[in-house]
Amino acid sequence: MFATGVTIITARGPDGALAGLTANSFNSVSLTPPLVLWSLSHQTSSLQAFTTCTHYAINVLAVEQRHLAERFATRGIDRWADVGHRPGANGAPVLDGAAAVFECFNRSQYVEGDHTIFVGEVERCGHRDGASPLLYHGGMFYTEHLLGSLSAAAARPLHK
Repeated sequence: MFATGVTIITARGPDGALAGLTANSFNSVSLTPPLVLWSLSHQTSSLQAFTTCTHYAINVLAVEQRHLAERFATRGIDRWADVGHRPGANGAPVLDGAAAVFECFNRSQYVEGDHTIFVGEVERCGHRDGASPLLYHGGMFYTEHLLGSLSAAAARPLHK
């Protein structure tokens, strides 16, 4: 019963191959230094790519990128076929059209239960003006506001 944003975490494996997966286990940890975290199941085939890479990118998906969320959550396919991306500052793939991107140094990892928690130090970040994030709640993607357009009061930022 907790709504989350949807991300695709991307990296280059030790052999240079692209790695990427859909994740909604993403949180801010610290502003000084800028740290974020996400977690990965030990059953994931790309675990080694993420445990050994020096950098990764956290691509916060925009509402129109639902197809990418589904694609990067699917096993046994070429997730990167026809997916627009560019190398980030330190080589991690940055997806075209993302609502926001956090390019991170792979600072630390903690094995807890059946997951590894990754803490990344944000070295570079950016966002796309006017992009609406893709949300996930109760096993469903939310691509439209259920009540229609937000009122001007609801749409304004809480903090200036």
